[in-house]
Amino acid sequence: MTTTKIHLWTLTEYHKMIDCGILTPESRVELLEGLIVEMNPQRAPHAATTQQTSDYLKAQLTQQAHIRMQLPVTLLTSEPEPDIAVVKIDPQVYGDRHPSPKEIFFLVEISDTTLRIDRQEKALIYAKANISEYWILDVSNRQAYICRYPTAKGYQSETVLSDREIINPLNFPSVSLSLTEMFLPF
Repeated sequence: MTTTKIHLWTLTEYHKMIDCGILTPESRVELLEGLIVEMNPQRAPHAATTQQTSDYLKAQLTQQAHIRMQLPVTLLTSEPEPDIAVVKIDPQVYGDRHPSPKEIFFLVEISDTTLRIDRQEKALIYAKANISEYWILDVSNRQAYICRYPTAKGYQSETVLSDREIINPLNFPSVSLSLTEMFLPF
């Protein structure tokens, strides 16, 4: 019996494939735990909720954080492209690197058809990278999953909030954010 061997890619190898043109923006892939994974295409509700949430967070966190939309962050064995990354303000606007865990305040994934992946696979990747807070906005059910307190085995806390609730991010405790403003109008 033959066993299948899987090659896990390093960040260096992944970046070389990008630099050499093997992987291009049209490839629509991300590196997750050493695997090059195809990203799901976006349906209109996902795209619109991503834009709405990004615009709202930019308005609420002006001068406090930089809001990156669908751009890479660099973790130890992954380089995902979360829908939204709320990161420290960098004078070079991350022109020389992607944000690392120590520069990430929190990440947001918009879930239209990927709730299981976002809650299980991506949550574990982000927790292992010590991302203090991770939100999943479930477009279909108009709920937010707020994951906090990372460990190597996942987040210690997952709270489910309705779209009518207010949240205070861990790194911005004095900022009250309305989930209503992040979801599309009825």
